[in-house]
Amino acid sequence: MRDLLMLGLFLALIYKTFKDPMWGVLGWVWMGVMNPHRLAYGFAHDAPWSMVIALALFASLMFHRDKLVKFPVNAVTVLLAIWILWIGVSPLLFSFYPDKEMNFWSRAFKVLLMVLVSLLVVKRRRDLDWLVLVLVISIGYYGIKGGVFTVLSGGSARVWGPEGSFIEDNNSLALATIMTVPLIRYLQLQATKPWQRHLATVSMLLCMASAVGSQSRGAFLAIVTMSFFMWLKSRNKLPLALVVLVALPLIFVFMPDSWTNRMETIKTYDQDSSAMGRINAWQMAWRLALDLFPFGGGFTVAGPAVFAKYAPDPSVPLTAHSIYFQALGEHGFFGLAIFVGIFAATWRLAGATIRAAKDMPDLQWARDLSAMCQVGLIGYATGGAFLSLVYFDLPYYLVLIVVVVNRVVAAEVAGRKQAAVAAGQAPRDVHSPYWGGT
Repeated sequence: MRDLLMLGLFLALIYKTFKDPMWGVLGWVWMGVMNPHRLAYGFAHDAPWSMVIALALFASLMFHRDKLVKFPVNAVTVLLAIWILWIGVSPLLFSFYPDKEMNFWSRAFKVLLMVLVSLLVVKRRRDLDWLVLVLVISIGYYGIKGGVFTVLSGGSARVWGPEGSFIEDNNSLALATIMTVPLIRYLQLQATKPWQRHLATVSMLLCMASAVGSQSRGAFLAIVTMSFFMWLKSRNKLPLALVVLVALPLIFVFMPDSWTNRMETIKTYDQDSSAMGRINAWQMAWRLALDLFPFGGGFTVAGPAVFAKYAPDPSVPLTAHSIYFQALGEHGFFGLAIFVGIFAATWRLAGATIRAAKDMPDLQWARDLSAMCQVGLIGYATGGAFLSLVYFDLPYYLVLIVVVVNRVVAAEVAGRKQAAVAAGQAPRDVHSPYWGGT
């Protein structure tokens, strides 16, 4: 039954994609982030849904060239383009396992390429709201389900994601769930009905419960850091503060002793084999990057041959479990600088958008969305310090959203200035958003 339902939804999606490429973008995001086909048990489970929707999207782009917008050229998009090119350099030149590089490179390349393609399609508030809603549904499904599971099980069991996805691991799912909370908050801020706001509150609490129930130490740190920034960046601070100050401690108190014992290992990391294994992998990445400066060792650096040459303890070959050391080991110091630069430039762009829309009540949504994307990136920067999620698609979709919001606001600001000049009035002195393209 699930397979037939999946097929029916997919065929409708393909039909809509040929009518409007935006549906192709939404379909790609849905398939890549939620992996709904993994919830089926028959032919749908392993069917190439993403490939088909991508082909349909590219065909739709050819048919609807008049609906596309000019590619925005700014620091964020330039760094994204350089990143796409650079991730193919180290695997080609210095890989210890060149025959295994293609699958890893292909997966990362497709995620990044589709972000750039989406910048030609996503162009207005309605598109952005749909994109945010798809992201919330895709991750929120697992977060809400996991939150209920955590409550019913008393927090004694961990929450896992769909197999074969970026969020299959309990730690990765926890981070994705935490990063979705600010997007739910954005939808709550735009809600016009009480039931919508109440649903958003319940959803945020269950997502946080799910992340806590994953027993991920990185997620715990991300929750604490992101909760503060979400309060700082959000309007209507008092209700949010009450929810965080009352509900979040109750979630932590509710957790069993096993959760408390695991969180306490943050203070005694030197006595935890998992933590020491990660530090060993970080040292390996640092030594490798110094030796191959400014390049890295490619996507397959977590192998015995690499650890035998560079790791202090070659007997424990682990993945980096850190987006920073993963980028460093795989793509060198230059790659790490590009990777960090993408999100730093995105933060700056979001800040410019918030300032530009500050005195425009009808652009409050743009300020809210930009601020919540910043909060999501804080979650990624904090929780990602302990996870190998350099190519995880969700943070790149936050980048996409920030770039498009900036473009919308910049166009609105320019339009209002032109209208003021045409009417013989002095244009209002507003902050000029840092942006590019039209």
